[in-house]
Amino acid sequence: MSTAWRVVIVGGGFGGLRAAQNLKSDFVEVTLVDRRNYHLFQPLLYQVATGSLSAGEIASPLRGVLSGQKNTRVLLGTVVDLDPESKHVTLQDGAVLQYDSLIVATGSQTSYFGHNEWQEWAPGLKSIEEATTIRHKILYAFEVAERISDPAQRRAWLTFVIVGAGPTGVELAGAIAEIARQTLRNDFRSIHPEEAEVILLDGAPRVLMNFPEDLAEKATRSLGQLGVQVKCGEMVQHVDKEGLTIASGGQADTIAAKTVIWAGGITASPLGKILATRTKAETDKGGRIKVQPDLTVPNYQDIYVVGDLASAADEHGKPLPGLAQVAMQGGAYAAKAILRRVKGQPELPPFRYFDKGSLAVIGRAAAVANVFGMHLSGFLAWLVWVSIHLMYLVTFQNRLTVFIQWAIQDLTFNRGARLITGVAPTDFNFDREVSGVRSAPEITLR
Repeated sequence: MSTAWRVVIVGGGFGGLRAAQNLKSDFVEVTLVDRRNYHLFQPLLYQVATGSLSAGEIASPLRGVLSGQKNTRVLLGTVVDLDPESKHVTLQDGAVLQYDSLIVATGSQTSYFGHNEWQEWAPGLKSIEEATTIRHKILYAFEVAERISDPAQRRAWLTFVIVGAGPTGVELAGAIAEIARQTLRNDFRSIHPEEAEVILLDGAPRVLMNFPEDLAEKATRSLGQLGVQVKCGEMVQHVDKEGLTIASGGQADTIAAKTVIWAGGITASPLGKILATRTKAETDKGGRIKVQPDLTVPNYQDIYVVGDLASAADEHGKPLPGLAQVAMQGGAYAAKAILRRVKGQPELPPFRYFDKGSLAVIGRAAAVANVFGMHLSGFLAWLVWVSIHLMYLVTFQNRLTVFIQWAIQDLTFNRGARLITGVAPTDFNFDREVSGVRSAPEITLR
């Protein structure tokens, strides 16, 4: 029977994986539990959604990543409950895991602000499944438009709306615009893909609200050069199969769009609510756990919360953003704090986040970056974005394959993962998809 300190980590994302890697010690016995068997590099999910990369190029099996850590085991499972008094977590299959220290790093999920029914028509982008759904919707729209003769219906299929103008929304809008204007421009015969309309919506007064204003303005100009329409100060009121209704200045308007993508907000993972109930911890409006300066739950010094699930503040009282680097630094801090406790060493000072900056890519050789107080844009910012994302990919194989794919794409504008999965092209049913269309339109070669 092992006498090592038992650490259970829930979640194999940036925070959980970094914590596990920093707990490589004979003093602890680590169990990492995740409902997926892989670590996902979420900042590049939009490239899976837009056909630049395949899912396997941004995901790494957790067992493979941690195979060299003999004190660590990986379990595939979903934590559905926990008991902070008896110090155990319960999995969906009934299994119980005892712990001496618990790290909860289950991240976040898409928030529809009380309108979860919109999810059917406007998928979010938090998982590989959602990314492939979005890729299907984007490519399928061009395929359907190729076979429609009615101009209004064709326009609806060639209108793409992204709700939310944070980094994910900006990157999606730029990528879809590049697909239409570069990647697909010579692939069709009865439509002109470059005439597709890409609209970026947000209720905020400008894009990239967490970036300095000058960089947000440059991002807006870069999007405009790609043909993206940026509409800020617009609130979504309704989303359905035909498009969406928006409101601005007391006036409502409708946009006919068959492809709507939601990048408008996040909320805590379901385990966050369970943790808050069991520990009586306070949460913020997004359901995140308000943690102590050492990232522990109030009154429970053995439970750490890191990443998107934690509501923490910097030394000035400003809430920490939901970024990968925040999660990684939090995971490393929690691991170091646990090892100090186990070894009987003095406790760490409160967690301090070191802000390395914010990045967003708009398109080929175009990005904005706020790095160590320097405001960069254009090609230089794009180089920084490429370097940092390659560096943060977990395995060397992922770094190499992504680098090669990016090099090919930048030279040729080709996106090799343009696969429509889920529904085969022979499954088109135009009686269902488009009322009144009985046959393919006359094709004009061009």
